[in-house]
Amino acid sequence: MFRNDSLFELAGKTIFIVQARTASFGSVQQLDYHLLMFWHRLLQTLKLLILAIAVTVILAPEWPAFGDEAHQLDAIVGQRKFDFLVWELESLGVKAKAMLANGHSFQDERSRHDAVINYLGLVSEIAQINRQIDSAFIDPDVTDPAAATSSLQELLVSKRDELLQVQPLAEAIVQDQVADLLVEDSFDFLNTAWPPVMMHMTPLPAILIVSPRDHIERIYAIPLVHGLTTADEELMESRIFDELNLSALVVPIGGLGMYPSMIIETTSINRLAEVTAHEWAHHWMAPYPINLLYSSDGRVRVMNETVASIVGSEVGPRVIDRYYPEYRPQPSSPPTATAEMTADSFDFRAEMAETRTQADKLLAEGKVEAAEAYMEIRRQYFVTNRYNIRKLNQAYFAFYGAYADEPGATGGDPIGPMLLDIRASSPSLRAFMKRVAPIGSLPELESIWEETRTE
Repeated sequence: MFRNDSLFELAGKTIFIVQARTASFGSVQQLDYHLLMFWHRLLQTLKLLILAIAVTVILAPEWPAFGDEAHQLDAIVGQRKFDFLVWELESLGVKAKAMLANGHSFQDERSRHDAVINYLGLVSEIAQINRQIDSAFIDPDVTDPAAATSSLQELLVSKRDELLQVQPLAEAIVQDQVADLLVEDSFDFLNTAWPPVMMHMTPLPAILIVSPRDHIERIYAIPLVHGLTTADEELMESRIFDELNLSALVVPIGGLGMYPSMIIETTSINRLAEVTAHEWAHHWMAPYPINLLYSSDGRVRVMNETVASIVGSEVGPRVIDRYYPEYRPQPSSPPTATAEMTADSFDFRAEMAETRTQADKLLAEGKVEAAEAYMEIRRQYFVTNRYNIRKLNQAYFAFYGAYADEPGATGGDPIGPMLLDIRASSPSLRAFMKRVAPIGSLPELESIWEETRTE
């Protein structure tokens, strides 16, 4: 690159030459010398400029903001990216305050039960107020929705303040209740759950999942700020498709394995107990290969998420049985003939498994556009059966296929069934976890699974 002082020097020489010509004609030789130097420097500057342009063109693909795929994604996401550091600092502050207060330790079980249920009731009230506000802004007959909802906005602020006051206590109680069950399962150190159960309920970020178009694989997962509109999501997904030739989808999540765990606000104690146990399982697996290879191996990621789902599905209901028995799911009544016909006519999991299997087949044959057209047809089919899937693409399966404890989005993936078989053959949940924690590849999972079949 040429230096700016070269330009100043050239400008100075030009002024000097003009002055030399207008002030006096002096020595012709001196004037010729200065002209020669001027053109020499100009030529050198042009050479440097051409070299700089050439280097820029050659190295442009290496420039993060213009050529590197990850940085192009960052540019598309922009200010929508979630700031984990700010959230972590705020959450640790809330947890430190709750631990210092330690108010839940002095309450009896009835008071602890009521504190949690009242908290969830408050979350439900806030959700209802938000829905009323949203309806006013959607209703074309409401000419000034801001004015029409002013009292609701004030009530919302008041309820949010009330929620913040009781939330630390409710979270501490649920943490203890989940921990009690984990200690019984021998996940303890000195009779305390290890690692300690720690979670914080909050509006969760969405996750932007990105997959190649020619096969299904999660290659990027970018956290996004809470509250993006569908238009925002569609814009990002379309730009990634058009500019990077990748499949993208913004998905909601129920929790995130930070520490403390980031858990979505919910009105359901059943959901809260299950997700708390699920996210704790991620913490427990942290030092083992099944977690250490999470980011580098998509198969290991599926194993990790499936194991956490198995833990959540076992521990969560036991928390309900012990501390909130009135919220225990009721046995379903025998289906009527009409219900049986409806169930037979559309089985979501079976239909989704078929969709995944056929999409994989088309992609393996190199028929990318045909696979995408097929998935769109299937999406419309799901919508007609009251499953409102906004977008069904490679990124959809790259995300939902990671939870393989139930059939569906994984298609014919054997990971889920193998892990369920290993759990069924393990004498306890801890024995199951110790057995699968060292797994770092699909062949290792298959080897352990084969062992269970010979036991």
